[in-house]
Amino acid sequence: QVQPVESGGGLVQTGGSLRLSCAASGRTFSSYIVGWFRQAPGKEREFVVAVSASGGETDSADSVKGRFTISRANAANTVYLQMNSLKPEDTATYYCAASTWRLVQGLPRFQYQYMYWGQGTQVTVSS
Repeated sequence: QVQPVESGGGLVQTGGSLRLSCAASGRTFSSYIVGWFRQAPGKEREFVVAVSASGGETDSADSVKGRFTISRANAANTVYLQMNSLKPEDTATYYCAASTWRLVQGLPRFQYQYMYWGQGTQVTVSS
């Protein structure tokens, strides 16, 4: 069992950058797929990006492709979300989640495929 904890959220202007971190206790964090989801006020929580346990495979939602990058440092039990060229529509609470769901192809994108969730960190992009 792992407990993800997010950090790094804040207020940034349109076009700016932020890096979110997801740290987790437990030596097994490196064996989990990790995903980032976000939820804006009045909207459903949506998939953003995911990274495989090894870090060798990633997947991104079309809305963030080319702007957001996920990476992980397993020695530090930490996953990072680098967000560039931020837009007001990126404003949301961002959640880190861990999964053991294995697919024949690709990485999990649905909330039910993720077992452990952090409390979230707020990202606000001003126009």
